[in-house]
Amino acid sequence: MHEITLKLDERTAVGKKAARLRQEGFVPSVVYGGKADPITTQSPAVETTKVAQVAGKHSPVHLTIDGKKKLAIIKSIDIDPVKHAVRHIAFHTIKQNEKIVTEVPIALVGEGESEAEKAGLVVLQAIEKLEVKALPAKLPEALELSVKDLATDEDKLTVADLTLPEGVEFADVEQDMDLVIVNVYEPSALQAANEAAAGDAVDEAVVEAEHGEDTPQDTQAEETMPGGKRQDEPKQANVDANK
Repeated sequence: MHEITLKLDERTAVGKKAARLRQEGFVPSVVYGGKADPITTQSPAVETTKVAQVAGKHSPVHLTIDGKKKLAIIKSIDIDPVKHAVRHIAFHTIKQNEKIVTEVPIALVGEGESEAEKAGLVVLQAIEKLEVKALPAKLPEALELSVKDLATDEDKLTVADLTLPEGVEFADVEQDMDLVIVNVYEPSALQAANEAAAGDAVDEAVVEAEHGEDTPQDTQAEETMPGGKRQDEPKQANVDANK
């Protein structure tokens, strides 16, 4: 895996003043790490966006902050829902010699080449990522899973079919190895299931409307710290103050 680098400058503009930084082509960020106080930082939007796209939340980033080098992983990325531009990034520093826990995407290999797909069946991925534990240098960009041997609608692939790279282990020591990652469906059966699911959703909305209940609003999923619960979660007040 190639080294991902990003140069950050310390910043003093916080709160509403950070909006001006974005207008000037910079992305405000914050770097957390151990017992040290968070460092408010900024970097050019173009370079930062590229790093965010390549690193995601699973690849280490080599940061340079005013000449000082730090290894970090992205904890959270705030993206403008309209402009699709990165508005803020939170980094968390890590150590080369300490294993960390993070989510890694599952990449299907051989799509379109299986006998199942050639026969007109549909191969669907049920799980997109899994938590693994490894040293930063050993973290894979993705966990590869081949679908080439799928042949019938009775076939499936589970966690047990994954081969972890050397030095990588599942974060959960009690990982369910029978958890299904990929299913194979007949197109007609899949369509019927989708229509049934859509019908259930409509019926539920009608029931809520008749009872005068508001439909639940989307909520932001709680961010998982690199290292899972093994690292201290920064207080949200600090995050808000530093944006």
